[in-house]
Amino acid sequence: MSPADLLFLVGAGLLAGVVNALAGGGTLISFPALLALGYPSLTASVTNAVALWPGYLGGVLGYRAELRGQRRRATTLSVTAVLGACAGSALLLLTPSRFFESLVPWLVAFASLALLAQPWLRKLFGGEEGEAPSRLVYAGVFLGGCYGAYFNGGMGVVLLTVLGMFLHDSLHRVNAVRAMLSLVISTVSVVAFSLFGAVQWQAVAVIAPASLAGGFLGTRLARLMSAKVLRGVVVAFGLGVAVALALH
Repeated sequence: MSPADLLFLVGAGLLAGVVNALAGGGTLISFPALLALGYPSLTASVTNAVALWPGYLGGVLGYRAELRGQRRRATTLSVTAVLGACAGSALLLLTPSRFFESLVPWLVAFASLALLAQPWLRKLFGGEEGEAPSRLVYAGVFLGGCYGAYFNGGMGVVLLTVLGMFLHDSLHRVNAVRAMLSLVISTVSVVAFSLFGAVQWQAVAVIAPASLAGGFLGTRLARLMSAKVLRGVVVAFGLGVAVALALH
């Protein structure tokens, strides 16, 4: 890896961590960065999933206060998320590389549009506090785990949409559960891909600490800048990448 490639990955990991902390969607930065360095799509996906794990851990630590009193809810949903993540990880590892490459533009586009719709979905599915959650939340979390393990991009947005539809709690408490589920799904992916996937550990060693630092930086920047502006930039970037990959 050349010094230029090293700096490029550090910058991508740092920015991905910041974006995840501010608005979600950091994979739309780190995944295309790996593609730009010539990594095959499947290799880039598993490497990216492993490299961004520290950022999810940082998110859970940051939501410790909001997670208090939600142990039973977080535990039961985490078990469901583990089952979904196992299915998604197996599907990715068994998917032919050529087939996965054909899906990547659509997955990137879906994650970008989900990120764009994030504020509207929060308002639409926020619900009323105190309402009993529907059992459909487990089906939604299972599918979210499958999607998150298969393609990490936009996983947090998908999970937040599902939880917001069915939990009907305050947004901060729902987002805390989302952070826990994201960490659980990411952990399953890391174990599966580390054992059976073509992880490029050199790239992980660069991106992982950078994304962790970006996560801490993002929590501070959240008080200083508008997440709407950053969200728009990431969405435009993600859709541009999707179009470029589709044409390629």
